[in-house]
Amino acid sequence: MELRLLEWGLAPISGDVLLVVGELVTNAVKNAPDGVVQVRFVRESGGVLFEVWDASDEMPVVRPIIEMTLDDIVPDPLALEDGHEDGTGGRGLPVVRALSSECGVRPTEPCGKWVWARVAF
Repeated sequence: MELRLLEWGLAPISGDVLLVVGELVTNAVKNAPDGVVQVRFVRESGGVLFEVWDASDEMPVVRPIIEMTLDDIVPDPLALEDGHEDGTGGRGLPVVRALSSECGVRPTEPCGKWVWARVAF
């Protein structure tokens, strides 16, 4: 994908696009009940549009941003255990919102959704 962005002359926004793509694909993979996701990546006149589909009907939820200090960051001895949730997840969608000119979600029939983001240049 990065090579395509460079080919399109979009090197200045490639870092933002790759971060947005990483967040949306990660969320889709986590939510896909069968592990299947679909991806669309399109160059537009003012930027790029990235969409990812999964079969889950669960809609994305943006959690509020919580201010942290260095005192809040402590080692977690269970961090590598399967299924361990340390409460630090859910910060990706605010990042997507911050880096995108637009983003959203479209439910699909009979199930699933397309989650998309547009990054302008």
